[in-house]
Amino acid sequence: MTNTNLALLRIISRLQDVDAEVRRLALSELADDAEDEHIAYIVAALTDKAAQVRATAASLLQDFLNAESVAALIQALSDDSIEVREAAAQSLSELKDSFFAAQLLKHFPAAQGFAKAALLRALRELRDADAFAPALQALDNSDPLVRREAVGVLGYLKNTEALAKLSELATSDPVPVVRKAAVGALGIGSNETVAKALVLALSDQEWNVREEAAVTVGKLRLENAVNALISAMKDDYWQVRGKAARSLGRIKSRTATSVLIEALADESSNVRKETAYALGEIGDKAALPALLLAQQQDTDVDVRKAAKLATAQISLQNK
Repeated sequence: MTNTNLALLRIISRLQDVDAEVRRLALSELADDAEDEHIAYIVAALTDKAAQVRATAASLLQDFLNAESVAALIQALSDDSIEVREAAAQSLSELKDSFFAAQLLKHFPAAQGFAKAALLRALRELRDADAFAPALQALDNSDPLVRREAVGVLGYLKNTEALAKLSELATSDPVPVVRKAAVGALGIGSNETVAKALVLALSDQEWNVREEAAVTVGKLRLENAVNALISAMKDDYWQVRGKAARSLGRIKSRTATSVLIEALADESSNVRKETAYALGEIGDKAALPALLLAQQQDTDVDVRKAAKLATAQISLQNK
C-alpha cells in the first residue's frame, strides 16, 4: 500500500471519530485531494449527528456537484440547522450546468419556505426555460423570500410574459425587498404597464425602491418617465437623486437641463458628479456656463473631472 493510500485510509477512519471536530477536519482534508469515489463520504456526512459536520459537508460539496450530491443537498435544505440549510443553498447556487435544472424542478412543487427559495436561487443561475412557469406561479407565494427569488429567476430568463405580474409586484407587494427586486426585473422589457409601474415606484415609500426605479427607467430609456425623474431630483436621499440624474442623461431629455444645472450645486458630490455626466450626455449648450464653473470651483476632484468631460462632450456635439 502506498503512502498516499495509507494517508487516505487514515483520513477516512477519522470520519468515524467520536469527536465532531475531528470528523469535520477530516472531511476538509478528504476534500483537498478527493476523487470521484470519495465524494460519497462527503455526501454521507450530510447525515452526521453534528450540525457543524453537516454544514461543512454541504459547503464542500459545491466543488463536487453531480446527480448524487445535488440530491443530497436538496434534502439538506430542510435540515434542522439553519447553518446547514444555508450552506446547502450556497452550494446549489454554484450549479452552472443546465443538466441539473430538471432535478431541481422535480423537487420544487413539494418544497416549502427556505427550500423553495433556495431551489429558485439555484434555478436562476441555470436560466432554464422550464423554470419560467414555476417561478411565475411562485410570485403568489406567501413567503417573501420565495417571491424575491422567483423574481430573480424571471429577471434572468428575460421572458416578457412576466412583465404584467412583475409590474403588479413592483407597486403592491407589502415587502420592500420584493418590490425592489421586481422593479429591477422590469428592465427586461418595456410597455405601458411597465412604465406606469416604474413611475409609481419612483415615489415608493422606501428609498432603495425609488433608487432601483430610477436605474430601471434609465436602462429602458423611458421618455414618458422624465417628469417623474425630474421630481426625483428633489428626493431626500442622494442615492436616488444620483441615479435619477444618470438616467436623465441616458434618456437625453433636454427638458431636464435646467433641473440638472441646479443639481450641480447639490450637497452630495456623488450627485454633482452624476449630474455633470448627465449634462454631457444630453448635450445642451445651455449647461456650459454652469459646467465651466463646476470645472473651476467644485471642491471635489471627481466632480471637476466630470464637468470637464461633459464640457468637451457638449462642445463636440455642437460643432
